[in-house]
Amino acid sequence: MAPKNFEQSLKDLEKIVKELEKGDLPLEKALKCFEDGVALSKKCTQMLDETEQKISQLIKDDDGGLTEQELLIQSSDIDPSSQPSE
Repeated sequence: MAPKNFEQSLKDLEKIVKELEKGDLPLEKALKCFEDGVALSKKCTQMLDETEQKISQLIKDDDGGLTEQELLIQSSDIDPSSQPSE
């Protein structure tokens, strides 16, 4: 299965939230939905963090233009335990 992009992951997370808000799911299904939602939330947060890092690499050059520098930190280098909890 191809990895989902941010927009699709967010849309899936919104569907899960709506299902959980209805309150009519059996306990086992509600727990599975909650677990899936937490995983999607973490994935979306990671994608946003990576995008923020890329954007922060844009700097002004001597002529006032923007130049993109190579991103030195990869997502695999980030310690998930150092991420702020919500």
